[in-house]
Amino acid sequence: MPALHPGRLLARRYRLIDQIGAGGMSVIWRAHDEVLDRVVALKVLAPSLAADARFRDMVREEARAAAQLVHPHVTSVHDYGETVAPDGSITSFVVMELLAGEELELRLTEGPLPWADAVEIGAQVADALATAHRLGIVHRDITPANVMMTRVGAKVLDFGIATRIGAPDEDEDGGSFGTPAYVAPERLDGAPAQPATDVYSLGVLLYEALSGRVPYPADTWEQLSEALAAGRPPTLTGVPDLPPEVARICLRCLARDPAERPTARQVAATLRDQMLPADPQAATMLAPTVTLPAVPPPGTGGESGPRRRRVRQPVLVVPVVLVLGVALAVPALRQEQAPPSRSLPTAGPGDAPSGPPSATPSAAVSRSAAPPGLAAPTDPPTRPDTLVAAANRLDGLIGAGLTDGGIRPDVGLDLRNELRNLTDAVRAGRGDLAGSVARLREKVAVRLGEGGISPAYADRLDTAIADLGAARA
Repeated sequence: MPALHPGRLLARRYRLIDQIGAGGMSVIWRAHDEVLDRVVALKVLAPSLAADARFRDMVREEARAAAQLVHPHVTSVHDYGETVAPDGSITSFVVMELLAGEELELRLTEGPLPWADAVEIGAQVADALATAHRLGIVHRDITPANVMMTRVGAKVLDFGIATRIGAPDEDEDGGSFGTPAYVAPERLDGAPAQPATDVYSLGVLLYEALSGRVPYPADTWEQLSEALAAGRPPTLTGVPDLPPEVARICLRCLARDPAERPTARQVAATLRDQMLPADPQAATMLAPTVTLPAVPPPGTGGESGPRRRRVRQPVLVVPVVLVLGVALAVPALRQEQAPPSRSLPTAGPGDAPSGPPSATPSAAVSRSAAPPGLAAPTDPPTRPDTLVAAANRLDGLIGAGLTDGGIRPDVGLDLRNELRNLTDAVRAGRGDLAGSVARLREKVAVRLGEGGISPAYADRLDTAIADLGAARA
């Protein structure tokens, strides 16, 4: 096969410029897309592997998986192509966005990151993984080498060994994929690919970014088995000024039991919370209505207790504080406020419910209300006397779960569609309320088993669905 060289045109479209990287299976070229007039990156499969249809299929599946992930912290995939030379040899390649930055692996050779930087990177990678998991994709190789630091934040690279949730976690020859030090323990036992395996790798990456080392050093599968068997549980006690909540979520990611790990979305939410200002005065500026604290007279003191950070009292800087408050409030509110639940149809023209619908229980199911895996406190017993009120309450609970990660987005959409179909059918006299409620409760149980709903939310949803079954149509 003719060797790749600068100036060669692939697929009558991509003009090679220069080689910018290489790995065990592929070579990365900078190229010019002559159709769209832009510079891109081409990941070209090594010639010795391109002759094997299995490897070409693997590269094609990588492109398909990554192309589904339209996310600011995932490298965009534009195209997949193959060219056939006159002698029948094949060149297989993936076309990706060209990134300018530094691999996290290279950055960590200088030592651990400041905890705030590590938390920001961890939140971005976790958010990217949450999107992948929502689409049924498991990355299986989250490492610092596969995270690029760019001017717009972290970018997750290389979906070369990604697979579908539930797929066998071995290749056809029985071998394992991945980088040993970042591989979840259950993968050594051949467990099917699950989102929890990515969360473990995310925990290793965050642990390394915070401490400068991996929790269980290993270069081979045998070394990993030995390290897991002999190693003591990791800690992060030596990281200066690290918020306890960051240490807790990181160590939960490293739990040996996959069921004890948080979801990627929960990790992202927890880490983002730690990026918000911790000062009481800053917290007032995050409120929708800003109330400035009174400035005490000199010598009278103004502190009622210790603060995590020392804050100077504002003196004649009200406009600046207000502007800063508005600037901080925008991202904070976007993350912390639950979107309003959409209204379900009323019982009929002029037939309003006898009482106002229950408020969306976002405060009752906040991230601190119940640890994942434990049932949240039950709501005060309410028995809505109209179907619409009960349905709105259930819809609000689904919205709260979507906001704080207790309900996966695809599951929330499924439940809301089922709820709307149920209410429409009952109002039209076409459906059996008891049977529909039973099917909805069964769906919650199935989604709980799939990991799409946390145990706490499954318990609350079941209670709300029972209330729906007792409502007056």
